Amino acid sequence: MSSKRRLPIFPLIALGYVLIQVYAVCRVYVGLALPIQAVPVLVAGVMFMTFSLPLLWRLEHRGQHRLATVIAWLGFSWMGWVFLFFWISLGLSLIGALAANFSVYASRLQSFGTAALVSLVVAAYGFFDARRVRIERVTLVSPKLSAASGKVRVALISDVHLGVLVGARWLRRLVERLRRLDADVVVSTGDLVDGLEYRLRELAPIFDSLRPRYGKFAVTGNHEYYAGIGHALSFHQRAGFTLLRAESVDITDEISIVGVDDPAGRVNTDERVPLAALARERFKILLKHQPVLRPGAEGLFDLQLSGHVHQGQIFPFGLLVRLVYRARTGLTRLADGAWLYVSRGTGTWGPPMRVAARPEITLIEIEAAGDRKG
Repeated sequence: MSSKRRLPIFPLIALGYVLIQVYAVCRVYVGLALPIQAVPVLVAGVMFMTFSLPLLWRLEHRGQHRLATVIAWLGFSWMGWVFLFFWISLGLSLIGALAANFSVYASRLQSFGTAALVSLVVAAYGFFDARRVRIERVTLVSPKLSAASGKVRVALISDVHLGVLVGARWLRRLVERLRRLDADVVVSTGDLVDGLEYRLRELAPIFDSLRPRYGKFAVTGNHEYYAGIGHALSFHQRAGFTLLRAESVDITDEISIVGVDDPAGRVNTDERVPLAALARERFKILLKHQPVLRPGAEGLFDLQLSGHVHQGQIFPFGLLVRLVYRARTGLTRLADGAWLYVSRGTGTWGPPMRVAARPEITLIEIEAAGDRKG
C-alpha cells in the first residue's frame, strides 16, 4: 500500500484498450464472414472509439454538450462491452477447447455469436447494477471515545463522478439515500466532480439540500484536477462541502477529520503535518483519495478513508488494480492498530456499468469501547 513501486498504469491501459478492440473487430470480421470491403469501416470504428474520450473533452469545451453526451454514451458503452467481450470470449474459447473431446456444444462455446451475446447480457446486468447503490455498514470501537459521546455515524461516498453520464436524476436518488441514513457527518473521498460547469450547474443545490448534523467534508481526487480545479472547488462550496486541503476540523470534542489533496494537484498532499498538530488522544479520521499509506504517518491517524480504485469497476479489471494498489477494498486493520477503509466507489467512470464491483455508500459507526454489550 506504499506509494512506491507503482506501475505506469495509464499508458498500459491505453495500449491494452487498443489491442482489445483489435481482437474484438477481428472476431467480428471472421464471425460474421464480412467482405474485405468492411475492413476500412472496422478500422475507422476502432480509431473513432479510441479517440472518443479526447473528442468528448473537446466538444465539451466548445459547448457542444448534446453531441458530447451522445459521444459519451457510444464511446463508454462500447468500452465496457468490448472489455467484457475480450475476457468472456477468451474464457469461452478455453472452456470449449477443454470440452472439445466430450461435448458436441464445444464449438458453440467458441463461436463469436455466443461470446457477443453473453457479453451483451453481462453488460446490461452491469448497467442496471451500477444504479443499485448498496449500503455497507461498519462498526468501529475505540478507547479514544468516551461512553458519554455515544455513537458517531459517518456516511462515506467516493468516486461519484458527476458529469456527462452521472447527472441530476441519479444524484437525487443518492441524496435521498443519504438523507434516510441520517448520518452525523457526510464525507467524500474525491472524484465527486468529473464534468464542466455546464454539467454541474443544476447539481450543486441538490447536494446543498443535505444538511447533516456535523456537516459535509470532502477532499479532491485526480478527476477534480482533470475537470478543472477552479470550478471543482466552486462546486464543492456551492454544494455545501468543506474541502480539506492539508487541513483539519474538529467535529466533536473527541473526533477530528483531516483531509489532503490528490497527488494530481502536487500541493497539499502531505497528511503528516495536520495530523501531527492534533492531540494524540483525539480520534482522527483521514480523508485521502488514493488508498496509499504514507511512510511516517503511522500512528498519526485512527481511520483512513479512501476510494479511487472502484474495485476495478468491471471484473476482472480489479486484478490489475490490485497490482498497482495493494490495499483491498473494505476494512483492513493496520499494523499500528489503525483502520483503512477503501470504498468500492459510489458512481461510475467511463463505462456506465459495474460488474462484480457493486457501488456503495458506507455507513461507519464509531463508538466507545464501553458501549459494546455482550
